[in-house]
Amino acid sequence: MAQSNLTLNREEIQELLTSDNSEAFRRMLERTLNEFLKAESSEQLHAERYERTEARVDTRNGFYQRGLTTRIGRIQLEVPRHGLVE
Repeated sequence: MAQSNLTLNREEIQELLTSDNSEAFRRMLERTLNEFLKAESSEQLHAERYERTEARVDTRNGFYQRGLTTRIGRIQLEVPRHGLVE
């Protein structure tokens, strides 16, 4: 299963505690899901971005945008695209 580390800086934590919580949590969810998609892509390809390995099964071919409506608002997902290794 894909793993990813999410780090919040001081400004992001302050925003979560002091501002509109729904907007701050929406942005945090968007960032978390996009990081997860990147980690899952690396797992599927058996290689990180720009990494060359013998186990690599595909290449990265950018991202496409997809909207996702949640209880806390609409978020934009950046879904990685893969192309065939030639």
